[in-house]
This record gives sequence, C-alpha cells and structure tokens, in this order.
Amino acid sequence: MVFLRLTNPNLFLRFVDLFFPWLAAAAGLCLCGGLYFSFMSPPDYQQGELVRIIYVHVPMAWLSMGCYFLIAVSALGTLVWRHPLADVSIRAAAPVGAVFTALTLVTGSIWALPTWGVPWVWDARLTSVLILFFLYLGLIALSHAIEDLRRSGRAVAILALVGLINLPIIKFSVNWWSTLHQPASLIRSGGPSLHPDMLRPLLMMALGFSLVFVLLYLMRMRNEILYRRVTSLRQMQARLQASPGTLPDVFGEVL
Repeated sequence: MVFLRLTNPNLFLRFVDLFFPWLAAAAGLCLCGGLYFSFMSPPDYQQGELVRIIYVHVPMAWLSMGCYFLIAVSALGTLVWRHPLADVSIRAAAPVGAVFTALTLVTGSIWALPTWGVPWVWDARLTSVLILFFLYLGLIALSHAIEDLRRSGRAVAILALVGLINLPIIKFSVNWWSTLHQPASLIRSGGPSLHPDMLRPLLMMALGFSLVFVLLYLMRMRNEILYRRVTSLRQMQARLQASPGTLPDVFGEVL
C-alpha cells in the first residue's frame, strides 16, 4: 500500500523531506561507529594494517552491484508496470552507482599493489567489475542522448536489463575461474569466516554506506522530479506564447 501511494510524486517528495534528516543522522552514526571499530580491530596476521581497507572496499563493491540490481528492477517498472517513478529511479541511481563502482576499482587497486605486487590484473572479477562501470557510463550517456523522455526511458531500461547478466558473473567469477580474489567469506554455507572483531566494523560500515547511498539516491530522485516539472512548465509557457489563444494539453507531462 505504501509503495502504491509513493507512485504519486507529491507524496514521494513529502516522504523524502520527512525522512531525509533521520536517514542522514543514522548514516552518520553508523559510519562513526564503523570507523571507530575499524581502527580498534586487530591488524591481520598477514597483511597487517593494510587489511583495514576492507572496511571501505567491500561495502563499495556490494553497493555497486546492489545499485545495478535496483536499476534492473526499475527497468522492469518502466517496461512492464509503467511505474511513474521508474525512469526517474534509473536516472537517479546510475551516476551514484558509477561513483561507487569507481571507488571499488580505486580502493581495490590500492589494496592490490602491496598485496599482489601490481595495481591491476585482468582478473575475472576485476574485468567484470570494470564492465559494470562501463555499463553505468552507458546508461548515463544513453539517458542524455535521446531528448524524448519516453523513448529514452525505454532504451535505457532495455540496456539495463541486458547488462543484468553481468551481476552473476561478478558474484560467481571466483568459483567459475581461477582468480586472485578469495572466495566469499561472509555469505557461505559454513557461516562467515571473518573474525567477529573484523565482521562487526565491516557490517557497520556496510550499513553506513548503504544509508549514504539511499540518501544520495533519494536526493537525485527529488532533483530529477523537480527538474522535469520545471522543464514541463517551461515547455507549457513556450507553447502558450506561441499560441496565446489556446491552452495546450501538456499537464499530463508534468510529474
């Protein structure tokens, strides 16, 4: 029921204005707590202090994939359910996902240099994450390449669904091919292999960064809705000036 009510852009904007301060406060608390426990956790017996980059790199990697899954669900909303905010969701999430994926690649390279001896190898997981970054760039470029919002929304949604095949490749690349990355250490049949002193800050940082992602995502959705309203109103004004005796039927274009 709440989901259906939020299809109304006015209610969605009220929801964002209401919960934004609480989300910001929760994100700040989680990140502060996660940073505290990250620095208080013991160093790794092999990597020493370098292992602390895991508390940034791993959450970024999770969110880069989770964001694309959100885009794929929104793409279904555009093509199948024709949700009023589905295309807005894609356009809002794509730049945020691109930033998180870029940070995943950068922090991974920083971690790889002292660990593997080189900042980059054409490892199966590294390559598939790089493809994910290019998919984000493709979605952003395609959304700006077509002026008509309806045609652009359908094209972006189709590309997003085609690129969805890359997510299981990223996830299972360490099982399907011989890679330098270690297998899953958190979600596995035998339970997490991480020590609780490392698992606690990792989960707190993941929660904090997730809330930051939600904040950025909601902010961009809010801005996209307002941008479309301003654009539609300007088009209405231009048409009224061109035909002052008639009232063009453009109210349906305004979110």
